[in-house]
Amino acid sequence: MTALRPIEEKFVIEKEHWVGNGFLVRNYFPGGRNLLQRFSPFALMDYNIPRNFPPSETSRGIGPHPHRGIETVTFAFEGAVEHHDNAGNHGIIYPGDVQWMTAGGGIMHKEYHEKAFLNRGGIFHMIQLWVNLPKKDKYVPGRYQDLPNAKLGKAELADGAGNVTVVSGEFGGVKGPAMTYSPMNIYWMDLISGSEVLFEEPGDYNTGMIITGGKAEINGADSEHKDFILFENQEGKIRIKAGKSGVKLMVLSGEPLKEPAVAGGPFVMNTQEELDQAFQDYREGNFGTENF
Repeated sequence: MTALRPIEEKFVIEKEHWVGNGFLVRNYFPGGRNLLQRFSPFALMDYNIPRNFPPSETSRGIGPHPHRGIETVTFAFEGAVEHHDNAGNHGIIYPGDVQWMTAGGGIMHKEYHEKAFLNRGGIFHMIQLWVNLPKKDKYVPGRYQDLPNAKLGKAELADGAGNVTVVSGEFGGVKGPAMTYSPMNIYWMDLISGSEVLFEEPGDYNTGMIITGGKAEINGADSEHKDFILFENQEGKIRIKAGKSGVKLMVLSGEPLKEPAVAGGPFVMNTQEELDQAFQDYREGNFGTENF
């Protein structure tokens, strides 16, 4: 009999809050659950569940704000998001696309609903993830990776069970294009009704998944849209049996950094002194211009 990887915790976050005026999110961690150390290198996850925005001529989003010590990764499922930063990077992501910004030592950026989507309105469905940088890479120069869906890794599952889109790391020998500072596998699955898939992540990787649509049985646990499943750190298979309407989910699995982490506002550093310095540097204008 195949040994299944035990589930440590399954939870859902119902409380929502606005980020700017364009993102109505559920903060799964660290606000919902304090997983800053437990789920390293993943430091934060905000989930904007599907929400209809009416047409508007007034901008929706969040204005210029700083980051240091992390990478911000935005996954678009429905709708469109536009990005600018003060390093000169600009991009728009549409359904199936990803943008990956390395803040490193410090960057200012802003994100908002892309103009055509803003004007016509529609369903908006996104996830933003913060990836903590290793201590040795906390102050790397900023970087922006534009990852359109066409460039992401694609794997077809056996027996027509569905497909996997690989953003970083690999799944089933298919690699994702995202460059990362520590090893991690990030991918999403789209499984058809009644299908089943069995796969494995390294037992020492911090591994979890969020259901972004439909229902499934995951290692014996009934799961549905908005559920987050955190697995124990031990060897074992992950078995997903899709429900009648199929299931969509995103897997996050990464090698733990095993370093101290202190978070505050838009920064994640290794010590309180470094965190205080980040706030001071921002107040003194050392993150650069807010006019971009």
